[in-house]
Amino acid sequence: MNLHAVRAIYRFEMARTFRTLMESIVSPVLSTSLYFVVFGAAIGARMGEVDGVSYGAFIIPGLIMLSLLSESISNASFGIYMPKWAGTIYELLSAPVSSFEIVLGYVGAAATKSLMLGTLILVTARFFVPYEIAHPFWMVCFLLLTAVTFSLFGFIIGLWADSFQRLQIVPLMIITPLTFLGGAFYSINMLPPVWQKIALFNPVVYLISGFRWSFYDISDVNVVVSAGAILGFLTLCLAIVWWIFRTGWKLKN
Repeated sequence: MNLHAVRAIYRFEMARTFRTLMESIVSPVLSTSLYFVVFGAAIGARMGEVDGVSYGAFIIPGLIMLSLLSESISNASFGIYMPKWAGTIYELLSAPVSSFEIVLGYVGAAATKSLMLGTLILVTARFFVPYEIAHPFWMVCFLLLTAVTFSLFGFIIGLWADSFQRLQIVPLMIITPLTFLGGAFYSINMLPPVWQKIALFNPVVYLISGFRWSFYDISDVNVVVSAGAILGFLTLCLAIVWWIFRTGWKLKN
């Protein structure tokens, strides 16, 4: 493995993050903090508990997932789209760098940025609402697995996109609505029976449910099913990336 190439791509992407620290890290943390102020401190103080957990604490996993999914996709998609847009993708493709090393560098950097963001939001939440983590190890596992999976998904979107507008279609019009409808602010058990069954077709439900289980030992669906769902999506993304590099589809467009 060409570790020098992986390190170069990784360091370049991380340097871009620190050059735009306000937009990459500070802005998402501040935006999420507003949710904690409004829903956690203000509204949450006037609401009852959800499954034995205060509402302010209940929404923490959902808010972290909301930021994690959108930022993972945005970071990875923008990272690989820029070389395509600028034309420097040819230099990358002609260098002695394998497709695996390219993916490792870009996806690794995007996942690192998302993990940094998730950790900062978790720390920030402590200033607004008290919470406990019942399963710290599994919380880290879900956090890491989600960051890697959706960074890989974002990488695919960056290869598919042919304009800056297309980069925003999936995060804004698909991922964000699915997250809001996936139990970020409520338990799907609070829905009427028919809508509970419909909600199970939303893949984000399984992510949020598994992540919330790691905090409070409660979940809307079985945690094994949640882990299986994200592992299945990760496998699908890996297969798509492998096919893209094998066929060369969209790499030079």
